[in-house]
Amino acid sequence: MDLVPALEEPLKKVLGPATAKVMAEHLGLHSVGDLLHHYPRRYEERGQLTHLADLPLDEHVTVVAQVADARLHSFASAKAPRGKGQRLEVTITDGSGRLQLVFFGSGVHKPHKELLPGTRAMFAGKVSLFNRRLQLAHPAYELLRGDAEETVETWAGALIPIYPATAKLESWKIGKAIQTVLPSAQEALDPLPESLREGRGLVTLPEALLKIHRPHTKADIADAHARLKWDEAFVLQVALARRRHADAQLPAIPRKPAPDGLLTAFDDRLPFTLTEGQQKVSKEIFDDLATDHPMHRLLQGEVGSGKTMVALRAMLAVVDAGGQAAMLAPTEVLAQQHHRSIVEMMGELAEGGMLGGSEHGTKVVLLTGSMGTAARRQAMLDLVTGEAGIVIGTHALIEDKVQFQDLGLVVVDEQHRFGVEQRDALRGKGKQPPHLLVMTATPIPRTVAMTVFGDLETSVLDQLPAGRSPIASHVVPAADKPHFLSRAWERVREEVENGHQAYVVCPRIGDEEDDPKKGRKSAEDEAEKRPPLAVLEIADQLTAGPLRGLRVEVLHGRMHPDDKDAVMRRFAAGETHVLVATTVIEVGVNVPNATAMVIMDADRFGVSQLHQLRGRVGRGSAAGLCLLVTEVPEASPARQRLNAVASTLDGFELSRIDLEQRREGDVLGQAQSGARTSLRVLAVIEDEEIIAEARQEATAVVEADPELTALPGLRTALDALLDEEREQYLEKG
Repeated sequence: MDLVPALEEPLKKVLGPATAKVMAEHLGLHSVGDLLHHYPRRYEERGQLTHLADLPLDEHVTVVAQVADARLHSFASAKAPRGKGQRLEVTITDGSGRLQLVFFGSGVHKPHKELLPGTRAMFAGKVSLFNRRLQLAHPAYELLRGDAEETVETWAGALIPIYPATAKLESWKIGKAIQTVLPSAQEALDPLPESLREGRGLVTLPEALLKIHRPHTKADIADAHARLKWDEAFVLQVALARRRHADAQLPAIPRKPAPDGLLTAFDDRLPFTLTEGQQKVSKEIFDDLATDHPMHRLLQGEVGSGKTMVALRAMLAVVDAGGQAAMLAPTEVLAQQHHRSIVEMMGELAEGGMLGGSEHGTKVVLLTGSMGTAARRQAMLDLVTGEAGIVIGTHALIEDKVQFQDLGLVVVDEQHRFGVEQRDALRGKGKQPPHLLVMTATPIPRTVAMTVFGDLETSVLDQLPAGRSPIASHVVPAADKPHFLSRAWERVREEVENGHQAYVVCPRIGDEEDDPKKGRKSAEDEAEKRPPLAVLEIADQLTAGPLRGLRVEVLHGRMHPDDKDAVMRRFAAGETHVLVATTVIEVGVNVPNATAMVIMDADRFGVSQLHQLRGRVGRGSAAGLCLLVTEVPEASPARQRLNAVASTLDGFELSRIDLEQRREGDVLGQAQSGARTSLRVLAVIEDEEIIAEARQEATAVVEADPELTALPGLRTALDALLDEEREQYLEKG
């Protein structure tokens, strides 16, 4: 008996084509099931009114309030020259504050009749500012008088659900649509195994759907949330557990380093000892490499914790064991940088087969999309013959033409830039699946690692190598205190006079056409109105102004790779004093003599990105300085983010802040962008316990029944998740 179709019923059949079209376009809802999983954002209580006092400007809001007074004004205008123009002004109150509503023209008649003093209603519209007062112009409204049968029915519950809505579809219209499809909730197939649900005292799925959309008490809402969080966490963890299970079934060639081979020769050359953390993580990796199924490990470490060294030793171990290792970098600048630093660290060991090369050595080649044909052909030849033990490259490595003699290890740098498909394409180049090591310098809270990187085991490097210096960070409020900005440029000059170098980072390049469609990002500050500061403009201003006489160069993603490389070489050699760049320097650029960084329009970058950028300074023995320049006002959320970055160097702490802020952004931003995230009620940070437990339960379920034969409801939920989220979620993995 297959009852799924009731939930798969297209909305246009149930609600009519017009409403269905708006739901599909603006909220991404297509079927009855989609609509049932569009949960309320919050609930209003009959007796408790929304706080008008804290309405956000430019947001689409729904408020419940009482009409205090209503006045009809006549005025003269171009359209109504004889003073026949009409404007209805209604003041509503909720005890905390008052709000003006305005209606014009023929739109005044209905509200003039209905919005009498004392009337209570729900109002929805966009909050705007007029004469320094907040107002809603032509809001949609729904009376809460119980005068129409339907209204009484719809708002029968004591708790009024407020749905994530859009300008095209108010919350109560979504509520009515949900009431229409709610009977179908009885036919929802339960993804949770019976034993798990009962063991944890969770309500059934139909009951949870009923309680979240039509709660009678706060306890109903809590029951529904507890249940639906488990659904989300568990289904996602089952998807990841199945991936892990499938990977564990794959065969791999164990790679154990030769006792006195390349790795030993390399370790003997090192001028320093590895940190305890590096030794511990290396052991975890070597243990994995020695097994006969593929390693899948995520190596996360603070900026500058020595991840590259750990990855290089793993690659050398594999070459020692007769295999080849490939390192995949997200940008050409980074691939070239890795190639250069690895060749430097290895010395004559990187010159295998060449005159003066070591007997244990191997060839280290670079492969990027913009290399000349001859160099590229030679690199590909070295790979297919096995002459090159190590290759470092960009996406160019994934192309069909690239063949290896025996690929044993794939190292992916900055994983969040690569999808699982790209990982798999590279893994497919091994005779048997190669081992996989994924590195990231973006610290990831444990729960996120379990959610997004759930198919990988995790190693963490949290010690900084000896000799790294602390970085002082300060916010420079350019709009409120312009003299702070002048002082920032003086500080850059001082660093240069002391023999050091500096970075200036800007959000954009400056040679792009302005795209009128791109509009403003948010209304949280006035600074958003102008386009973000650009590398080319700022470089010119600095050369002509505060940094006159210093050698200033620019670096950005649209430069020719050879030019980029030349600029980086000059900067690394100390010939350039100041490098004005985009975020191409965010990852992996290593110039120990660079001690200062000024980030322009710092509010345009994410928390983790700022932390990454800041990690480019203080890499030598001199202390680092990072100045976050912004024009956003003191009280704005963007400014609080910057203060958080300035106040701590702990990447894990910052990643929590980043996530908490972003998650709220996802929820609020959905109405605007129509984007959907698979996590509707699960909060990755708060629900750490649920995620950890769901992971255990999921692993047990998959081990007992990998095909989920006994759990049809779970299979259906899994198909839906993978279908909808494959692009967005697991592939970001």
